[in-house]
Amino acid sequence: MAAPTPAPTPAAPRPTPARPSPKEFVAIADLKDIYFDFDKYDIRPGDAKTLDANAAWFKSHADYLALIEGHADERGTNEYNLALGERRAKSAMNYLVSQGVQASRITIISYGEERPQCTEKNEGCWSKNRRAHFLVKPR
Repeated sequence: MAAPTPAPTPAAPRPTPARPSPKEFVAIADLKDIYFDFDKYDIRPGDAKTLDANAAWFKSHADYLALIEGHADERGTNEYNLALGERRAKSAMNYLVSQGVQASRITIISYGEERPQCTEKNEGCWSKNRRAHFLVKPR
């Protein structure tokens, strides 16, 4: 009788690269925020020009990583606004990638409505809170 074949040893899991902490990133004047219409996450034509400039900055500063924060105004539930903020950050990231910035250099995070730029309860203020904000850190 033949000896039973040992079960194959499972491959060791590959370590996933640690996501950088948002605290490690800083804002710089060269990178401008983009803004979104109410309940939307598509890139508006004027904001595409801003993203083109941001993409050019990243391409000429290959030694930096990006953190894109997605934000929403206060209308809607916390859960909905977190999801909307994530879609906005992803939309901005996808645009940068389409312009030649490596996706591996970009991390996204959503703060939903938790970090407003403006706290008045009117459209002028809410429109400032519907944004994607860009931060960087050296690799």
